[in-house]
Amino acid sequence: MPVAEIVDGPAAPPTLGLYLSDIPRAVAEYGQLVALLPLQRALPVGDGHPVLVLPGLLAPDGSTWTLRRLLRRLGYRAHGWKLGWNIGPTAKAVAGMADRLEELHTRYNAPVSLVGWSLGGIFARTMARRHPSAVRQVITLGSPYRIGHESQSRATASFKLLAPLHVERHGFPLEIETEPMPVPATSIYSRYDGMVAWQTCIDAPSERAENIAVLSSHIGYGHHPATIWAIADRLAQPLGAWAPFQPPAVLRPLFPRPDAPPAAVTDPQTRPA
Repeated sequence: MPVAEIVDGPAAPPTLGLYLSDIPRAVAEYGQLVALLPLQRALPVGDGHPVLVLPGLLAPDGSTWTLRRLLRRLGYRAHGWKLGWNIGPTAKAVAGMADRLEELHTRYNAPVSLVGWSLGGIFARTMARRHPSAVRQVITLGSPYRIGHESQSRATASFKLLAPLHVERHGFPLEIETEPMPVPATSIYSRYDGMVAWQTCIDAPSERAENIAVLSSHIGYGHHPATIWAIADRLAQPLGAWAPFQPPAVLRPLFPRPDAPPAAVTDPQTRPA
């Protein structure tokens, strides 16, 4: 897909309007999914490989139930992380995610696709870097892995409150100077995200990295019809034959032209005069 012009200037947090409307929009998006359920037979069918779905901050496996159920219907062995509520990189979460990945990799004797929502996507990318042989691909949903300042997320206050429980701490910016992902990576993001600055959720496109724009709320990523289609399409690719996303012509209105990442995602308060 073509990529839009590079976004100049620091990334600002979502507007108050987007933030306050995120939950109502997510509810409406769930209604859209329910209305379109009869069409789910058109979704790309899976090959049965394992998929591990990681929830966002302050969310449990229940938040990814709809997505995992749909993936199972498509033939995947979709699993939750089984670590309770995601309260950040605690000792339990860091060790538990690695153990869960190893368990699924061993059980199915196949690399595992990781789907991470928000903070779960940051975890997924970290695990793929640490255990590339166990990971087939990474798909992130509104994950601010390029965040440059705490003001670019409206979840910062909650995250900081939980920080004393965390065993891993990373400064800003995240992932700006890291090596490319060792596995194929798809970043799904929305300019209408009410929780994080969308610019912090996109990667530098390459042979194995892409960005897919949708029109979702932050809380609705896991059930937005366009997100579901994109995830199903990405997971259905044959192992070792990854190619950039190309939606069917009839669905192109659901997928805006993706933006290129800004050169740097910095503090919006430090905008040059």
